[in-house]
Amino acid sequence: MEYITLIGIVILVVGFALKLDSILVIMVAAVATALAGGLNPMEFLETLGNSFVSNRSIPIFIIVMVVTGTLERNGLKQAAAALMQKAKSASAGMVVGLYGIFRLVFAAFNVSFGGVAGFVRPIVMPMAQAAAKNRAGKLTEAYLENIKGMASGMENVAWFFGQMLFVGTSGALLVQGTLADLGYQTELIDLMLVQVPIAITATVLTIALYLLLDRAYAKQAAASPDPDVFEEGDE
Repeated sequence: MEYITLIGIVILVVGFALKLDSILVIMVAAVATALAGGLNPMEFLETLGNSFVSNRSIPIFIIVMVVTGTLERNGLKQAAAALMQKAKSASAGMVVGLYGIFRLVFAAFNVSFGGVAGFVRPIVMPMAQAAAKNRAGKLTEAYLENIKGMASGMENVAWFFGQMLFVGTSGALLVQGTLADLGYQTELIDLMLVQVPIAITATVLTIALYLLLDRAYAKQAAASPDPDVFEEGDE
């Protein structure tokens, strides 16, 4: 009779095969599995709540992805591209650089916007592409790939160094514990203060590098015989 608890899998398969509402199918499958397993309503809700709290990073990631996808379907990328088309003097390097500053500041408060998938792809990339189109006159495939690399690189640099500016992050605790094992007693606030010039220097140097690279990429794109691949709102 233990196999009866697999009823949830059957409900999922049938529900998705019939193309029923996904959330409804999942909830019905969860409730059916709980009842088949002998859980009463209160035990089911308690188990669900504990699972959500202990694995909250996964649900939050899923929520961010769903919200981002919904906004994209309703013109988020097109609006971001249209905004940058009005700023004629902007370049892709400037957009990426400004995002780096923005990302560093919020990383210092341990605030994440979903990273490359949740923020760079739907917002930063369309703005950078529109700015590149304005500056070079066209956006070649090679230029597009370089912009993707710069945007992703800026996300990694700003987040990697910026999160250490927040006292109490796992990274700071790891460094503190490692130093303690080596006989060096340090406070988290001291680690943060040491990290400030490093984070600023790393971000500024990355921005400067990307500005120079973008200028070279724009010249190459303008002189290239490759076709223009820019379409408003594309990634």
